[in-house]
Amino acid sequence: MIYGIQASKDVKLANIARALDEDISLIKTVGRLSRQIGSKDLTPTIGNRLIEEGKPFIGKDTVLALDLSDISKEYSEKQEGLAPVRDGSTGKIKDGWPILAVVGADVRGDKVIPLYRKLYTKRGFGFKSENLEILGAIDEVIKVIGKKGVWALDRGGDRWKLFVPILERKLKFVVRMMSLRDMIDTERKVRNIAAIARGTRCSKKAEIVIHPKGEPVKKKTIRIGSQHVSFTFEENKELTLVVIKGMGKKPLMLLTNLKVETAEDALKIMEIYLTRWKCEESFRFIKEAYQLEDVKVLKYKGLRNIVSLIMAVFFFVSVVLGAAAKLRILLKKVYEKSKRLFEIPPFKQYAICDGIYNLLFGRKFSREDKESIPQTPQLWLPLNISEF
Repeated sequence: MIYGIQASKDVKLANIARALDEDISLIKTVGRLSRQIGSKDLTPTIGNRLIEEGKPFIGKDTVLALDLSDISKEYSEKQEGLAPVRDGSTGKIKDGWPILAVVGADVRGDKVIPLYRKLYTKRGFGFKSENLEILGAIDEVIKVIGKKGVWALDRGGDRWKLFVPILERKLKFVVRMMSLRDMIDTERKVRNIAAIARGTRCSKKAEIVIHPKGEPVKKKTIRIGSQHVSFTFEENKELTLVVIKGMGKKPLMLLTNLKVETAEDALKIMEIYLTRWKCEESFRFIKEAYQLEDVKVLKYKGLRNIVSLIMAVFFFVSVVLGAAAKLRILLKKVYEKSKRLFEIPPFKQYAICDGIYNLLFGRKFSREDKESIPQTPQLWLPLNISEF
């Protein structure tokens, strides 16, 4: 499956079977893959192994971006576990499955380390709550890597049912806040967080570069400031609210328990939060590069296994190819095979994906070539997902 997904750039079993090119009829290969993909849930096995593999790349300042996304299947009726989800690209409510991901990335550098990706359903199959799913993901990761890294969450992380256990676990965090929450300000008064942000003095100026799709590069001047706050339900925990004005109509509010004493410290908090775009971009890459939303597997176990195998593929593309010195030549060849006319894009995994496809499946052999050159549909990876 790992070979077939990369060789076909697809998750449809028929296309994976074609890429395997076995010496049996195509329908027999498809039947075997269909039967085996849903026979046992491999999500815990693959997930735990990949966290172990990613552990050496996680440092004390690595950003651990937690992201909630989804696969939407608007017209599907028979796939198991379908439930209403908000389509991230359109904002509409459709049937599908939520996906929870944790990705590690450094503020400086382009390496992305996928640590956790799990498909679940809000309808049956033991589901209790989204908060428990999020805390379960955090616990799975810290069980292996410990308390290293800084957890970065978008506005969906602004929930007291998450803040309390995160504080209890003594994890470092940066969370984008919504404007509905009340906080205790420096004068020990309970005020709305948006009012606190508006009154925060932002003396540090910085210039950022924005790359809107299909438009020229733009530059924006922003102002950054901070002040100490605390929760109404946890008054003894002193936190810092970092406020960025100029990025939008309303100030961007980031809550953190990291040390913020200077304007430069506040700027670093903003950089940590902005690093989480790599998590969002990694899921966009998986969706686009491997046609994830076109998955046709019917069984819930099979759907979860497809997402776990995709995570293993992404780990290979993003981490393994650049990790070992002996693989750097292979990575160079993969870039060459990507056949891109201009520069490698900022999220280089797109080029690597295209190159692997052209190396494994894009090359066409004549019948004489196939007979003279022994072919094997197996891909040996330095990533052992061992005994299932």
